[in-house]
Amino acid sequence: MTRTALTSEEVLTTAARLVRADGPGALTMRRLATELGTAVTSIYWHVGNRESLLDALVERTVREMGEIHPTGDTPHARVVSVARALHSALRERPQLIAMVHERGLTERMFLPAQQALVHEMHAAGLRGETAAEAVRAVQFQVVGFVLVERNRERSPEQRPSEGELWDSPTAEHDPALARALAGPADTGRLFTVSLEALVSSLLTPGAAGGSRTAPADS
Repeated sequence: MTRTALTSEEVLTTAARLVRADGPGALTMRRLATELGTAVTSIYWHVGNRESLLDALVERTVREMGEIHPTGDTPHARVVSVARALHSALRERPQLIAMVHERGLTERMFLPAQQALVHEMHAAGLRGETAAEAVRAVQFQVVGFVLVERNRERSPEQRPSEGELWDSPTAEHDPALARALAGPADTGRLFTVSLEALVSSLLTPGAAGGSRTAPADS
């Protein structure tokens, strides 16, 4: 027996789950209907054909990425919170983010997070080109880190491995450093350390990247 009550939001939620698990290529109307316990014709009635469904998923992803809001009591904490939320959102839906990118909507998708960062940069006293540079530095840090994480996860087994490459001579006779580099990378900690250092540098008056002066007349 097929179900009779169905909403467009249910269809999109289930379709998004399938895409996140197996990619858009695995999303068929028949599989979606099976997951929902309904008829294929019911899905067509709610969201149209498969291409319309994919378009709706892209728009839904853009909206979800716009729901990132800062938390914390200081500009530093709030900038970090936006970056961490953005990192999590990108990590949770790589297949959907790729679909957004393929449709040329990446900049639109990032705009709400950028606007949140702009507000916090202004609150920290940064303006103009300095603020713009800081916003992009945070965004690029997050996106670049996600790309590195994804690349490491998908890369083939390395021969020789890090554990085989790093020894005391390789690490300039720093055995503790060699042991640390030979072990697996704690990407969560690395993200936090690098993000905190970047934001501290950007928001510290006079720090590198924290101010911009006009060139002297020649």
